[in-house]
Amino acid sequence: MFKDKSLQTDRDGGKRKPRLKPVLSGFLIVCYLGVSAWFLANGFKDRQDVPEPVEAVEERVTVYYSDPVETPPPEIIVPEEEVVPLREMPPAVAVKGLYVSAYRAGVSSYMARFIEICETTEINALVIDVKDDLGQITFITETEGLSESSRHIIPDVEGLIANLKNRGVYTIARVVCFKDPMWSGKHPEHAIQDKWGALWSDRGGVSWLDPYKPAAWDYLTAVCMEAARLGFDEIQLDYVRFPADGRLVDIDYGAAGEEKTKPEIISEFVAHIRGKLAIEGVRLSADVFGIIAISSNDANNIGQDLGLLLPNADSVCPMIYPSHFANRRQNGTGQRINGVLFEAPDLKPYDVVYNILVSTARHIDDEAEHAVIRPYLQDFTADYLGEGYFQPYAAQQVREQIQAVYDAGFEEWILWNHYSNYSVDALLPIEE
Repeated sequence: MFKDKSLQTDRDGGKRKPRLKPVLSGFLIVCYLGVSAWFLANGFKDRQDVPEPVEAVEERVTVYYSDPVETPPPEIIVPEEEVVPLREMPPAVAVKGLYVSAYRAGVSSYMARFIEICETTEINALVIDVKDDLGQITFITETEGLSESSRHIIPDVEGLIANLKNRGVYTIARVVCFKDPMWSGKHPEHAIQDKWGALWSDRGGVSWLDPYKPAAWDYLTAVCMEAARLGFDEIQLDYVRFPADGRLVDIDYGAAGEEKTKPEIISEFVAHIRGKLAIEGVRLSADVFGIIAISSNDANNIGQDLGLLLPNADSVCPMIYPSHFANRRQNGTGQRINGVLFEAPDLKPYDVVYNILVSTARHIDDEAEHAVIRPYLQDFTADYLGEGYFQPYAAQQVREQIQAVYDAGFEEWILWNHYSNYSVDALLPIEE
């Protein structure tokens, strides 16, 4: 007798589950046999991408490792907008100029007098301070990196330049380079340092930028470019040299000082600035010591070598003030120039200027492109030299120097007076 299946129990005493009906069991068996047959046909393997043919792999590898000589790279075409054209240089001017301090340039009454001199005498150019001996940028600028040195000395520098150019005056911006107590004090990492890592200063307590440091180049380049954008016809680099006095033996120029000489780095700096200014169509001049024409020791010590500088500037301006050459009181003998001994050079303005320019001319390679020689002449009295070694400088002494420039074969010159007070009666009227 069959019992109710629902009442059957497992051997552990629990109720047994009801058995599947025959139809359902048969269906499951069929499914199982179908799946098994599929796996037998396709194999039991992991899911993966179908590999590319061997030929395709070999072709890809061959192209990837192809010889670059056999497959040259495509031609690189520089977009036209990235090519910076050089601006056309203004016509060259045979400069006969005066230096004007920023403090005089910032006063309209003084500038009216200088304009009058330009319109009535042979003077055709003015040199105006853009960055002075104190490191001050002499006008207000918001240009990044320059504003902290900017001072309100020339109120409207753009208007001043425009007025001068409209009147036919050749404008030259004086930029004092490495002598810079302002920027070096704020950024000692850009400055000349001593062997103990402290800020070095010269005999007058003035700190200098280090010509070997790229950051100093960047700052001075920015100043020059700012002056060019203002509209100056020419940028003139002053103190473009190493210091000449103070505890020079304490200076540490680091590894850079071992790689290049002072004259090499100064000439490279001048060439760098000239290349930047050429893009703006602005000329470059550089002030140098007059003594470097006759003394290689001085040239090497301050880094000014005529042979290296003349190919890298448009004009070179030797400062050949008679008072600045050694006299007998100073060194016991005086100064020998071009074979002539001067015991009191300040008393012989014509002879000193003539002979130093003859010596300067020997450094010029007439077969190569070179800068114009444009000397700075003395229009100040050096009474600090002491009695018997100086004389008052006025019209006669200034005119003698100008004549010496012409007699030595040159035609350009600039008069220097620190206070911009000049012997106007030494200048020829414009009619002549």
